[in-house]
Amino acid sequence: MRSLPNPPRGKGVRGTTGLGEGGLEVRVYRRPPRHRARNPQGTAETEAGKARQGAVGADDGVLHYMDFAATSALRPPEVVEAVAAFLRQVGATPGRGQHRLAREAERLALACRKAVVRILGVGGGPDRVVFCSNATQALNLALWGTLRPGDVVVTTPYEHNSVLRPIRKLARERGVEHRVIPGDEKGALDLEAAERLLEGARLLAVTGASNVLGTCPPLRELAGLARRAGALVLVDAAQWAGHFRGGLAEAQVDLVAFTGHKGLLGPQGLGGLWVRPGVEVEPWQVGGSGGSSLSPDMPPAFPDRLEAGSLNGPGMAGLLAGIEFLEREGVEPLHRRVMDLKRALWEGLGSVRGVRVLTPPAPDGVPIVTILAAGVPPEHLARRLDEDWGVLVRAGHHCAPLVHRLWGTEESGAVRFSLGWASTSEDLEVAVRGVEAIVRPTSVAFS
Repeated sequence: MRSLPNPPRGKGVRGTTGLGEGGLEVRVYRRPPRHRARNPQGTAETEAGKARQGAVGADDGVLHYMDFAATSALRPPEVVEAVAAFLRQVGATPGRGQHRLAREAERLALACRKAVVRILGVGGGPDRVVFCSNATQALNLALWGTLRPGDVVVTTPYEHNSVLRPIRKLARERGVEHRVIPGDEKGALDLEAAERLLEGARLLAVTGASNVLGTCPPLRELAGLARRAGALVLVDAAQWAGHFRGGLAEAQVDLVAFTGHKGLLGPQGLGGLWVRPGVEVEPWQVGGSGGSSLSPDMPPAFPDRLEAGSLNGPGMAGLLAGIEFLEREGVEPLHRRVMDLKRALWEGLGSVRGVRVLTPPAPDGVPIVTILAAGVPPEHLARRLDEDWGVLVRAGHHCAPLVHRLWGTEESGAVRFSLGWASTSEDLEVAVRGVEAIVRPTSVAFS
């Protein structure tokens, strides 16, 4: 495996549980993997290398985490410390009270909203960021809050079930019509068909980046077609956020759903929806808002209008720390480095006899490589990689049924490798060696 740049150094915080010298220790309860890279090229001494060492009960075991598209299980130490510090020192709920702890929680919430606006590259002020529990809730809020009975919604075939299942329910309960833009198995869309399908549509819902293809659809062109048709544009940025800066404002999108625990490096349990000023979204969930308590309806002002219930203060602290880490290290250089790793992984897996790489190279996409191995079921391959090689990947259909229909993998599923800020060339080498060792005994090649 060729030498590649090392990941950024984390800033260790003294006294935080699970922190090694300058790196986050991942603790798992299993025996150590038996295999290491033959030529680690010093990467074991980097922060990402240290982040895999010291597993509980695993002595010198090393993990090669390659499931960042599911969640950034390896996080900068600042994120862990920020969550712990909030629980130790603040503990109150934003927007619930006037005492000093509630005010400090509200200050942090405002800082997090401002950081989200910056990292997404959108406008309208921090009040346009509506916090939710995750991207799924944000997408439901956007879809149920904008689509009326008989409306038309247009999507691509690369959408997640967080978009497809709410639309299916809306079709049953509100008579919403769902149109899908034709696309191929490599991520190319038929834009002429898109223009026709958008006629009379209320909403275009489109992923910023596919969670199994690793491709990014032509957002600016699609948004332009939607605007000319008078349709709103909703972007599912779950896989996009943290890898790119800018582009959303230039595309003039109307709604952006995001999650904190993937590319933004925050903890699970916090996501949100950015709503462009002037766009009306009806509340999908109602309840306490901390203000206007005498009104029987949700207050009209953002974000309170769409935020019912207590907000996730520890999650905001962690998300703010994750975004600040990305801003300090630089979104663009981090993404360039990890895309270099993706290219090497794509080439390495493609050189293994019996492996079919399903994803295109997509150099302008996100760091995802998905494969099939001849004669080895995806679940078996993923389990063997974990147990024998310490390589953690995800097998299955990845909540993207239409993509697997295009690939012809509806029955089998596939194995997804996804990289992130802490990935190293050592991870890639061990993963390729592991796949080769597991697949070789089958002696089968794809025709």
